[in-house]
Amino acid sequence: MDLLGAADPVAAGDLVCSAKGCRAPAAWGLLWNNPKLHTPERRKVWLACDDHRPTLEQFLGRREFWRRTVPVADLERLDPDPRS
Repeated sequence: MDLLGAADPVAAGDLVCSAKGCRAPAAWGLLWNNPKLHTPERRKVWLACDDHRPTLEQFLGRREFWRRTVPVADLERLDPDPRS
């Protein structure tokens, strides 16, 4: 199964870390899902800077939600204006 292909697209524009209060540029996409809420192939995405990547992976890992981490450049982007 291609786990990245099932990841939710991230919004176009500024890609910043998902850690609370952090405004650093995101370098990583943490792919995760909650098996009680999401289908097995679905992947939600949290963004992480280099400093917060380990903490966010540990948080998701303790809950058995973390699936994979990929460079942010590999994530699909949402088109900010689908008419253009």
